Amino acid sequence: MLSDLVIPAPVPVTLPVRGSLKRFPVRRIWCIGRNYADHAIEMGFDPDAEPPFFFSKPREAVVQDGAALDFPAATDNLHHEAELVVALQSGGRNLDPADALGHVYGYAAGLDMTRRDLQAQAKKQGRPWDMAKGFDESAPIGEIVPAAEIGHPTAGAVTLDVNGERRQSGNLNQQLWPVNQALAYLSTLVELQGGDLLMTGTPAGVGPVRQGDTLTCSIEGIGTVTISYLP
Repeated sequence: MLSDLVIPAPVPVTLPVRGSLKRFPVRRIWCIGRNYADHAIEMGFDPDAEPPFFFSKPREAVVQDGAALDFPAATDNLHHEAELVVALQSGGRNLDPADALGHVYGYAAGLDMTRRDLQAQAKKQGRPWDMAKGFDESAPIGEIVPAAEIGHPTAGAVTLDVNGERRQSGNLNQQLWPVNQALAYLSTLVELQGGDLLMTGTPAGVGPVRQGDTLTCSIEGIGTVTISYLP
């Protein structure tokens, strides 16, 4: 019972749903790494050499569209990564790729903000990426667009602008593991459930962000998310 809690329960994390006053409750955030060949190559990896791998962010890392943020602590090399976000309405284990999209509620534009210097250090020392990927305010996400309205996009431009200058440009059809395959593979590792989000990887062009910068991620046919860092 809630009355038995020794401290107040955390406030639920939710995202707006386009065209509705209802909100999407966030349960867990999963992220697939190096899901675009050009990004894998720019990070020094062979895109054909490995199956998909995943990491996570806490739901408290979610940032709403339009937020003005303090620059993250403990980094001199903050990077932007523009991504399609998948929001699940249901889930399960060992999903069939042919059926996986039936568990999708909708899609959004998102940013996987990364403390690249901490990530590089973690890789070198064989340590987890948590402090490089799962820090406070590291998951800006725009409004959820229901799949019932737009279907399940397999192509569309993915772009990232910093202060109006184009930094990243790719297409959803360049994903090494399309959404249905990524969800099916992930469901062999964990039981997916409604409220889970999957951030689906980023195209090439990741790069540094400075204090005072404004970032806009756009996913064609879905929407945008914009944040800024205070000077």
